[in-house]
Amino acid sequence: MGSVLIRNLDDALINQFRTKAGLNNRSLEAELREALAAQAPLSPEQKLALLDRVRIRLPEGAPDSADLIREDRDRR
Repeated sequence: MGSVLIRNLDDALINQFRTKAGLNNRSLEAELREALAAQAPLSPEQKLALLDRVRIRLPEGAPDSADLIREDRDRR
């Protein structure tokens, strides 16, 4: 497992998470881990933006992968 150090957090923010941790019977570290895990999945909009980035990298006139797969299958 990895570790991350986050500097310069506002004291009020830390206190809010400490309060939430107490209400949830967890340590501050566990509460922060849970908050990060909840925010980690990409939203549908973020997934589409990522796909758009990949599409831009393909050269103009690049062959369709489905056509290449069919050609390979037909050779067998």
